[in-house]
Amino acid sequence: MRECKVYSRTDIDALIAAGDAIVINDGNVLRLNGWLDKHPGGGLVIQHMVGRDATDEISIYHRAKVISTMNRYRIGRVSGPWVNFTPPIRGGKFSQCTSDGPPRIPKSLLIHTHALSRPSSVEEPTPEAKTFSSPPAPLPNKIPAGGADASRFPSKEPDNARVVKQTLENDMKSYPSLDAETQKGIVQKYRDLHEEVKVGGYYDCRYQEYAKEVFRYFCIFSSFLIALRAGWYTTSAALLGLFWHQIMFTAHDAGHQGITRNFVIDTLIGMFIADFCCGLSMGWWKSSHNVHHLVTNHHEHDPDIQNAPLFAMSPSFLSTFHSSYYNFTFPWARVAELAIPYQRYTYYPIMGIARFNLYLLSWCHLLSPRSRTLGAAAWTRPTEICFMLTYWFLFGYCLIWRSIPTWPLRIMFVLVSHIITMPLHVQITLSHWAMSTSDFGEAESFPQHQLRTTMDVECPAWLDFIHGGLQFQTVHHLFPGVPRHNLRRLQQLVIRFCDETNIKYKRLSFVAGNRDVLGKLGEVANQLEMMIKCQKHMAETGESGLH
Repeated sequence: MRECKVYSRTDIDALIAAGDAIVINDGNVLRLNGWLDKHPGGGLVIQHMVGRDATDEISIYHRAKVISTMNRYRIGRVSGPWVNFTPPIRGGKFSQCTSDGPPRIPKSLLIHTHALSRPSSVEEPTPEAKTFSSPPAPLPNKIPAGGADASRFPSKEPDNARVVKQTLENDMKSYPSLDAETQKGIVQKYRDLHEEVKVGGYYDCRYQEYAKEVFRYFCIFSSFLIALRAGWYTTSAALLGLFWHQIMFTAHDAGHQGITRNFVIDTLIGMFIADFCCGLSMGWWKSSHNVHHLVTNHHEHDPDIQNAPLFAMSPSFLSTFHSSYYNFTFPWARVAELAIPYQRYTYYPIMGIARFNLYLLSWCHLLSPRSRTLGAAAWTRPTEICFMLTYWFLFGYCLIWRSIPTWPLRIMFVLVSHIITMPLHVQITLSHWAMSTSDFGEAESFPQHQLRTTMDVECPAWLDFIHGGLQFQTVHHLFPGVPRHNLRRLQQLVIRFCDETNIKYKRLSFVAGNRDVLGKLGEVANQLEMMIKCQKHMAETGESGLH
């Protein structure tokens, strides 16, 4: 049997510089180049793990049988404890030198671009350094006035570096130290907890609970049809919106393979609900949602909080930034300067029509190259397109055009049915928008990151069907594959874990959570106002005005 090769840190550095997707799992070195286009969860989630120890992320997202198949991508092991690189997609730079010979470049370049400061100018690639997958270059906070892009990026873009740095320093005071020993202890307790979760049967689906769910869905949908036939169009529209609101909880479960634990069956369940019944792409949701779970609340990488120019959840959004998910630069524009001061007031109205944006995002995903998956999941894209076209035939033609007699009633029906789903969008944003968006760097452990960026909503058990398991977002982020009907029971173990590790576990009532989000939106709006005033003062006097 061939001896397993041991890779040094320098070797891994060189492999990534050469373009390899290297991920560390339980000490094993995995080269995942051939899996990027076949991964059912999307290639971006792998790119966010390049150069990192992804043992915890892999173990909670995959069954043991799937993890065992990863051995085919194993090329060796690493020596000793692994210290994470910054993945190329997040700005990490790697050099082409190995431990077997002289360096091919003067030195290894490893940077972390978003900790306490940001680069003052765009970094151009050099002959000495090559970045895996050619991610977009980090963008500056400020574009010099009069430059080539001055028309796109106004020179009066606020300078948010001071506020971002202060926010990071304050956040770091509230959580355990990032030193290796502290984080290692947290990781070990988390892995012990995960073993307890597996042994305790928390991954077992309680199908009797889904029988109750299906009965409730049937009653709501039947009531919608009865009201429609009777000509009670407003009531019918409200019932259809309520039906959409409720069934999407099960689509969420299926997207995480939390029902049957079978990829094909759960994917079909999710597609039937999301694409066929709701007109929303399950593939788009999985593509963005999986990234969201790994880089929660990172302003440049988490698509779930990138709502520029209408909303800014932190000072990091008060400038030009580049989204690695959308591969799009969100420029600081006049519309943001006008919208953000009022975001606490526009929050609920925009949540009321948020579903229309999901239609757009769904079709943009399905028609883009990103939706093309190879291998065993290649069938998903054409199936989704068929399901969504059927939805628009049934909803747009059969229901809206043929069943409702006048244009005023048609417009009313569409608006009411979509606005009724607003609580779902509020529930989703509630769990993250008021939480930390600071980047603690690669030293922060997976469990601490999830607890720092996510909060739970407290409610009595009899109201669980209203929230659909989304009230346990922190528990879900720690164990995304656990069926939602087991999350309330699992929450007690998470509380114990947080007590043992001294990590804050934030839980608020639904009303208090809404108040927290509105307060955060107002706080960021006030910070923008202050920065603009300081900038105007500096332009007029040459002084910063910060004393």
